[in-house]
Amino acid sequence: MGRQQWKKIWVGSAGNMVEWFDWFVYASFATYFAGSFFPSGNPTAQLMNTAGIFAVGFFMRPVGGWLLGRVGDRKGRKAALTLTVSLMSASAVLIAIAPTYGVAGYGGAAVLLVARLLQGLSVGGEYAASATYLTEASDADRRGFASSFQYVSMTAGQLLGLGLQIVLQRTMSDDTLHSWGWRIPFIIGALGAAVVFYLRRNMLETEVYAESSEDGVERADDKGTMKALWQHRRQAFLVVALTMGGTVAYYTYTTYLTKYLSNSAGLPKETATLVSFCALFVFMCVQPLAGMLSDRIGRRPLLITFAVGSTFLTVPIMTLLQHAGSFWPALGLSLLALLIITGYTSINACVKAELFPTGIRALGVALPYALGNALFGGTAEYVALWFKNGGTESGYYWYVAGCAAVSLVVYLAMKETRDIDLNRVGAETGPSSAEARPASPASGPAKTDAPLAS
Repeated sequence: MGRQQWKKIWVGSAGNMVEWFDWFVYASFATYFAGSFFPSGNPTAQLMNTAGIFAVGFFMRPVGGWLLGRVGDRKGRKAALTLTVSLMSASAVLIAIAPTYGVAGYGGAAVLLVARLLQGLSVGGEYAASATYLTEASDADRRGFASSFQYVSMTAGQLLGLGLQIVLQRTMSDDTLHSWGWRIPFIIGALGAAVVFYLRRNMLETEVYAESSEDGVERADDKGTMKALWQHRRQAFLVVALTMGGTVAYYTYTTYLTKYLSNSAGLPKETATLVSFCALFVFMCVQPLAGMLSDRIGRRPLLITFAVGSTFLTVPIMTLLQHAGSFWPALGLSLLALLIITGYTSINACVKAELFPTGIRALGVALPYALGNALFGGTAEYVALWFKNGGTESGYYWYVAGCAAVSLVVYLAMKETRDIDLNRVGAETGPSSAEARPASPASGPAKTDAPLAS
């Protein structure tokens, strides 16, 4: 992998890291600011309110996926990535200055809601823009490895948030954190986004996009449009199905894990945070290894391994976590769960990008992925708390396993995507297929058939 490709991966990953730092600190600090925006009372009800606003951010992701996916396909990946980080910076500032319930009543919750809506727009486009950018910026035989850095950077952003939380927990009193200390990460996030905005303004466009014409799209004017996406609706449906089990499992063992260990397993908040931090660090380190493995054996074996593990091991892992009692058992079980999920997280970015031609790739990944996340990922924490509030918490474990089982069926039916030529995928659907460009020397075997479910 050349120096320019590493530079593209670095800039794309750095921005993604800040994006997801801002996105995840909302979840990791929710236990501290939940009481600031809603009336005092049942702590679980307060968390449900903040989780509801968290879910609303996910429901804006399809809008962001459509808007910024269109920008990415028509104006370039660089333009979309620059816009996403601008929106994220604005949302972080709003949360940092939002008034509390005691000062403005529900006005503070309204500001929080607006901020989450902006975050939803931003992340809705960020995932697809970074997924397509990282996939297109790499050699054909290293796409799995390169795209794995999306979850490396996502996890690094969350680790920074958790690390900051650990520092604040050890340097501030609990009362101070609940009072105003929770605002610090959002201020840091806003500053970090400003730095990344500068980096992204000077980033390089991918050669795949720069050299593309209307590959797989009838006309240049149709790039990034719903009309063009409709031509690839089967691939779009496949993205939703691919996402279902992975996103529920991912958010269960990342954003919800700290709350689960604290509220259900009875671990102190500090211990629960440390468990999450250590488990996520190992999880981050294994992503490139799994991505490299997929470049050798294909994407499907990893996806199937994830789905089988999540389907049959979620219930026992969650049950044992609830009775872990101390740091080491909780860490071991958390690591097991995250290693299983690696089969999905390490390669899902490139798998989805490999389904679509260049002219519709950003929108094709963004909108259906955002829909899948809105329906399953964004609601995961709320569904978990709903089961808990109803006294049947174990029902959530079966819900996660069921979602993984559905995705397992999809993984078993889909075709392999590893050897797809990004310059030619989908070209047979457009009138210009006869003039489709030959694959570049680094592109590997040229295949023109999009990998649909059998």
